[in-house]
Amino acid sequence: MHDILRRLGLDKHPRVIADPTGTETPESDGVVVSFNPATGRPLAAVRLDTAEDLDRITARAAAAFDRWRRVPAPKRGEVVRCIGNAFRDRLEDLGSLVALEMGKIKAEGVGEVQETIDIADFAVGQSRMLYGKTMPSERPLHAMKEQWLPLGPVGVITAFNFPNAVWGWNAMLAAVCGDVCVWKPSLLTPLITIATNDIAERVAREMGHEDVFQYVIGTDAAVGEAMIADRRYPMISATGSCRMGRRVASVVGQRLGKCLLELGGNNAVIIEPDADLDLALKSTVFGSVGTCGQRCTTTRRLYLHESIADEFVARLARAYETVRIGDPLSEGTLVGPLITAQAVEAFENAVATAQEQGASLITGGGRVDPSRLPGDLSGGHFVTPTVLRAPANNRLPIAMEETFAPILYIFTYRTLDEAIAMHNGVDQGLSSAIFTGSSRSAERFLDPSGAGSDCGLAYVNLGTSGAEIGGAFGGEKDTGGGRESGSDSWKAYMRRQTCTTNFGETFALAQGIRFE
Repeated sequence: MHDILRRLGLDKHPRVIADPTGTETPESDGVVVSFNPATGRPLAAVRLDTAEDLDRITARAAAAFDRWRRVPAPKRGEVVRCIGNAFRDRLEDLGSLVALEMGKIKAEGVGEVQETIDIADFAVGQSRMLYGKTMPSERPLHAMKEQWLPLGPVGVITAFNFPNAVWGWNAMLAAVCGDVCVWKPSLLTPLITIATNDIAERVAREMGHEDVFQYVIGTDAAVGEAMIADRRYPMISATGSCRMGRRVASVVGQRLGKCLLELGGNNAVIIEPDADLDLALKSTVFGSVGTCGQRCTTTRRLYLHESIADEFVARLARAYETVRIGDPLSEGTLVGPLITAQAVEAFENAVATAQEQGASLITGGGRVDPSRLPGDLSGGHFVTPTVLRAPANNRLPIAMEETFAPILYIFTYRTLDEAIAMHNGVDQGLSSAIFTGSSRSAERFLDPSGAGSDCGLAYVNLGTSGAEIGGAFGGEKDTGGGRESGSDSWKAYMRRQTCTTNFGETFALAQGIRFE
């Protein structure tokens, strides 16, 4: 077993089988095998939960919620503070495990765990600011206020690409709000789930609060469908594909539950002729190749003013040629592997389709021979970050779809209004950016009437990736409309109650109604 797994105690964990055998399948014989995408070889196997396990876990969560919600919010914040510190102590190991199991480079893996630490810090402060409002009553000797109350057990469904941070965004805020969490992770990243959740649960248990953090690792058929249909979960927070989000919204909506959805992104950057092109180049390269194109905020479309297009495309191609591909745990690597062999096939199909639709291949476009990379990466899922230029008519249907791979489609435009219209012309609405030296162009992109970017995240002279935890994270349209992390996102994990007290001795009705 890999040293990272040993350092995190996974070699002795009762759910983990240290020496798995089998092939790269989602699940078989009651276990799921976790593979290292850089080598294609198994890391370990994890025993799968069943529908009966989910029912037992959910019952424990409901009982834990009744205890946890009675703990004063600042005391809940103290537990979260200690959890954040426990993650600080294991930052390097957890970040390395993210890189090992998911394939993003170690710097990004460590950065992801740092996000969980940061949102824990944010949540600690929020635990003393779960503010309601007071408002004047129109009736004499009456008082009105609003208060925010814990919601209940929250089901948190996460994707493989951020196997630690997305749970953290939800769990840390939900915990200070008085909720408990049951985490259903991607079957591609079960090991980071076990390591992460066990740290949080251990800290909470040692402080006298058991079962605040639990997980269920199972198939959609066995546990996913049952979780989203279960009325004991007043809210389901789900991150994943638009297809998955529609299913979750449909089932949860049928029982009138709440959803927090973070779904697909097809993010674009506009570069104006007066932009700082050096800054735009660096931001675009990171946004398009970071995490091997497997971020929901990955830059997938680039709109260049026609006066700078040829020069910028040439510079972009040269920059792509310097990107170092290889083992995500090795220093100096900038791009690791795609998550599975199926992801490589989807990448190849998208590149071929784009060319069939008239796009010109600028750079990349194929697999990387692992034998040419340093180390033993013979079974790795490596591809070359790819740039494709749309035909002159800007018609490229494949670019309207999200392919989870490092593919950047380039278009040209004449006017900013034209660029914004093309930018907004996709189903998803997560992240967006413009590079410009003009305050007028920047404000046009951020138009407060809503006629600019139609995304949940809009950046000026910044790329589409790299959101800070202080702002609410999420998108519009097919991205689902959810908001996680900072700002007032804590309200999603609570229910609002309007309270009115009559402290007088008379019977009075609102709106001047008389009933005597």
